[in-house]
Amino acid sequence: MQAKTTTALPNVNLTIIGFVAFTFVAYVAIGLSLAVLPVFIHQQLGFSTIVAGIVISLQYITTFLCRMFAGNIVDKQGPKPAVTVGMASFTISGVLFIVACLFKDTPLLSLGILILTRLVTGVGEGFVGSSPINWALFATSDKHTAKAISFNGIASYGGIAVGAPLGVIISNSIGISAIGILITALALFGFIYARSKAAFKGTSKDARQGFLQVLKKVSPYGICMGLGGLGFGTISTFITLYYIYLKWDGAVLCLSAFSMMFILGRVVFSKAIDKYGGLRTSIICLSVETIGLLILWHAPVPHLAVVGAGITGLGFSLVFPALGVEAVKLVPVSNKGTALSGYSLFIDMSLGLTGPLVGGVASQFGLNYIFPFALAMVLVALGMAVVFWRRSVAETAAAL
Repeated sequence: MQAKTTTALPNVNLTIIGFVAFTFVAYVAIGLSLAVLPVFIHQQLGFSTIVAGIVISLQYITTFLCRMFAGNIVDKQGPKPAVTVGMASFTISGVLFIVACLFKDTPLLSLGILILTRLVTGVGEGFVGSSPINWALFATSDKHTAKAISFNGIASYGGIAVGAPLGVIISNSIGISAIGILITALALFGFIYARSKAAFKGTSKDARQGFLQVLKKVSPYGICMGLGGLGFGTISTFITLYYIYLKWDGAVLCLSAFSMMFILGRVVFSKAIDKYGGLRTSIICLSVETIGLLILWHAPVPHLAVVGAGITGLGFSLVFPALGVEAVKLVPVSNKGTALSGYSLFIDMSLGLTGPLVGGVASQFGLNYIFPFALAMVLVALGMAVVFWRRSVAETAAAL
């Protein structure tokens, strides 16, 4: 990947925003159904919390599979084809969602269509995924990698911050099928916008490595990031059921607090990775995330739970870009697209495993155990980040 142009900082920011807008559209579409589907499957269709969690997580199977193809497309043909396919997939998923809601009086049929909907949604996320990051870097330069990853994260979690509470509001006021209509309209807009953007491709002549070879290199950082993402996955997927279990109102506030503090963390501390390095930044962030999950676990009232969710979001805000910057350093320039796709697989696996894992914990032990479980996983991630940092310090000392 090489710089396409050299521009002043404000223009670089606007250029990156213009491309990560695709991520925002994609994650609004994902977020719209995220908080309402578990309730719909559990309460209206009559299936267990485990089934609800599995259906939600099925999306990440196809996301996982499509990341590899998307990364190869980006490295060989550029990001535009990948983003276009992704937006077309989201459009189809919106139509399928509408059909699933129409058959809610036939639970098994509705569930089957929802499964197909989630799989197609996964295709959309897999192809959009990290492609806007690469598109932005092709249009600017590699020196803006941390900024592009960070802005893309703001777009993704900002999309969920908008989509998840909006989905709950629409479901309660208009009806759940209206969510499918909005997803379809948003995705069509994204498709048309993608078609209008200039296409860029990498010009590096470096020999490309195979996907599995790249995946092996980035996987330690990806696993660490994925474990850190279990806190987010637990909040986004199960907070509505958790509030219902505790007979609390205002689960949407938790989703909004998490996402707003996540975005605030990205904006306020945007230079932390460049200043302190990815590993030290990730250690601090994961430590803050554990504090937030601890508060959520012990919160006796919903207002304190909102505080915990917000602190969790602040803590997780820089984990993905901090570890991502370290991961992409390990591969040649010609494999940046594949590296970002491979690294992003682990957030897909994290969110994909959250449903069955946390749903299983909820079914076996009760919903009051979901946050202790998430906290334990984030503590493992924190331990891994400390090990990575100590190894890096030792290698630097040895090189002197």
